[in-house]
Parts: sequence; structure tokens; C-alpha cells
Amino acid sequence: MTLLTLVRHGQTDWNLARRIQGSTDIPLNDTGRADALTAAGRLSRDTHHAIYTSPLLRARETAEIIAGELGLAAPALVHDVREREFGEGEGLLVQEYIDAYGDWHAVVPGAETLDEVCIRAMSALHRIARDARRRSAPTAESIIVVTHGGVIRSLIDHASGGTLPKIGSVLGNGSLHRFEVSPGSLRLLQDVPVL
Repeated sequence: MTLLTLVRHGQTDWNLARRIQGSTDIPLNDTGRADALTAAGRLSRDTHHAIYTSPLLRARETAEIIAGELGLAAPALVHDVREREFGEGEGLLVQEYIDAYGDWHAVVPGAETLDEVCIRAMSALHRIARDARRRSAPTAESIIVVTHGGVIRSLIDHASGGTLPKIGSVLGNGSLHRFEVSPGSLRLLQDVPVL
């Protein structure tokens, strides 16, 4: 088995404005850099062997800060843990999106569904875990993956059988979410973010 701690990237100006980023490449703001340092402090309580990240700037910068603080090698980029593509909804304020499309499960032109996000992200996590098992078998490795709220939310939904996260709950910037990956299985170890 491989232990994965998924970290939501630090805050951006678009997060602050409640604007949907999706694949738009927005950098961290100063609060986001502080979020990354706080996450690194929480992660320092355990041993981690490697760090992976979405290629989007906000996640990459968060991962680089964490790697530097924990003394890990540079983060490896994994395209399939990037944020959900929101199509025509990208760049809208959250309330504008809800007004236009109704909810997060709506079919939006050019957007990925949450199921599509989950499928590609799960595939990526299983590849990361296989690589970790090859390096360290038979002992477990602990891996950090810096990704996005939509990705984490889709994985929690899948792993909890649709019971989590609770409707209206917010996955905070810099929040940590622990999973166990073994061949063919993704198990949520904590049903609430590690604060």
C-alpha cells in the first residue's frame, strides 16, 4: 500500500474573489504562499518520500514551497491531477456559475464532468502508487500530491461512496486529505481535512 496525502494548493487572487479557475493558470498570492508554508509545517509531523504536483502554477508553486521546507527532491509534474476543465464556466464568479448552470454537476459546454475528473485523477494516483511500490517494496511509502479542490472533492466523493464531502463544505486552501492506495483500491483514511 501507499499512503497519499493530497494537498489543495494555496490561495490565489481568483480564490479570494470566488472566481472559477479551472485550467486558467493563476499564481499564488501572498496568502497562498503562507498556506503552503502552513501545509509544510503540518506535513513535517510525518515522513514523506516524494512529492508530485499538478502542472498548473498555483499547485506547482505550493509543491515547490513544501518540497523546500521538507527537504524533498523537486516535485514531479503529473498532468492528470490538474484541476477540472470548466469550459464556458471558466473565469465566472461562483455565483454567476450557479445562476447560469444550476450546480456543479450541470453539463457545461466544454467542461469535464466530476466523474471524468475522478477517473483521470484516480488513474494518476494509481500510477504514482505503482512507482512508489517499485522503489520501496515491500514497505509502504508516504507520498504528497499537490492538486486542486475539484480533484480532491471528486476523489473524496468516490472513496466515500458519495457521502462526503458534505454539501456546502469548503476544502480550504492548503488543506490535507489522506488516502491509502493499493492495487485496485483507493481508501479515504480521514473524512475531514487535516487542519
